[in-house]
Amino acid sequence: MHPRLLEAVRNNAVWCEAVCVTHGLPGRFGERAWTNPARTPMHYPDAISLTPDATAQDVLDGIDTSSGASVKDSFATLDLSAAGFTVLFEARWIHRRAGTPGEEWQVVTDPGVLPEGVFRPDLNADDTITLLRDTRGNSAALNTSDNVVGVSNVSGDNPWPGIVAMAARLHPGRDLVGYEDEAPDGFTVIGPLRVWFKD
Repeated sequence: MHPRLLEAVRNNAVWCEAVCVTHGLPGRFGERAWTNPARTPMHYPDAISLTPDATAQDVLDGIDTSSGASVKDSFATLDLSAAGFTVLFEARWIHRRAGTPGEEWQVVTDPGVLPEGVFRPDLNADDTITLLRDTRGNSAALNTSDNVVGVSNVSGDNPWPGIVAMAARLHPGRDLVGYEDEAPDGFTVIGPLRVWFKD
């Protein structure tokens, strides 16, 4: 297992929890899974496995498993088909060693200007989160946990060089983690993941 994989998974769960909290929907961190008993905001999972030995019971027991439920299977090891779930998509956890400062983007103070309407203004009150945007309309979110910076909600045309540079300026020396369909230039794949969905 890549040494940053568990940190990448936990960082993503911390990000999802932060977004849910701004909607008044706090989740729960267990030993092997993060779960949320309420239906989470659109595009956010109701559960995330945190360790490779997490079971279907670990992720399903703490959530509403009715239609619309989703689970991030962080290690692509679960089979949730018996519970009525199907694989929505597969992706790869990614990692990049800390970069060097360069091209700078702007820190966004109004989450409403970003493409995804899930972000609420009080998300900026969390000092572990930074929302970014450049003059071309590219955007991303950074969140820190442990020794890494998570990169999520990336949109735009070739945004990665600017994101890497901005992360290096704001969080010098911290490696970058996240997940994408394919690893952007300079990133390496450190593990698979699946997102399960129940119709």
